[in-house]
Amino acid sequence: MTGMTHAMLKGANVPLDATAVRAVLRWTPGPGIPDVDASALLVGPDGLVRSDEDFVFYNQVRHPSGLVRKLSMKRVPEGLTDTVVADLSSLDASVDRIVIAASLDDEAIAEGATCQAVRDLRILLYDATVAGGEPLAVFDVKPDTGEETAIICGEVYRRGEGWKFRAVGQGYPSGLIGLATQFGISVDESEAAGSAAPAQGPPGAPESATQAAPPATPPTASPATPPSAPPAQPAYGYPHPAPPQPQAQPAYGYPQSASTQPAYGYPQPAAAAAHAPDPNFRLPPQGPQFIRG
Repeated sequence: MTGMTHAMLKGANVPLDATAVRAVLRWTPGPGIPDVDASALLVGPDGLVRSDEDFVFYNQVRHPSGLVRKLSMKRVPEGLTDTVVADLSSLDASVDRIVIAASLDDEAIAEGATCQAVRDLRILLYDATVAGGEPLAVFDVKPDTGEETAIICGEVYRRGEGWKFRAVGQGYPSGLIGLATQFGISVDESEAAGSAAPAQGPPGAPESATQAAPPATPPTASPATPPSAPPAQPAYGYPHPAPPQPQAQPAYGYPQSASTQPAYGYPQPAAAAAHAPDPNFRLPPQGPQFIRG
């Protein structure tokens, strides 16, 4: 695939020869145009994350393995970019795929913005071992309904002994919260207040010192909790929806409602909306990683 860029259509896939990839979300900024945040979910064969640590996003920019990480947002001649880098050669065999998503922040959503307002959004996949090379694949991400506030742009997934990339373009009207909970990420309303402001490290501390560090596993209810008390909520500071009923598993192992079979096996926006949290809730603010220059 060296020297060849595949222009992808929704649902298309291409094999990857690269042992490490760089997934770049790029868009054209401007007045009134919201920015997007890149995130990655490391998903197992059952279509769910193994733990909350498998969610790499702006408040947890590095997976504990160090093999998947989010870079700082930056300006390039073509616009703004937000990037996720993954070392495919060393990933644990229990990771079946890496889902790459774009989402608006809670402030933009509160102002009524949707992904429809993001100009020229696309995902570009590069061989991370080649400096300055052409992208292996490019997919122009276009919302289907105009109500999306988060979109799965693409995924890197195992196929036999190798890896492939699929252009997805599946949107969610419930933002990053709704998207993440569909893949088994637990959210915790009780931690929202503690995440209302960026964590402050000591003067001169590196940016990584200010990132929120969610627990490795969802917290459980204390034995002392009385029967009438609300159940303990899981991690990340999001309000948790009611536990979903068992659902049929679609193609590629992703969860969805039992009554519909979406393209590529992703949960449909309606399913995500059913689990949407309190609209007044706000995601934890971004860490100080925005770099312009």
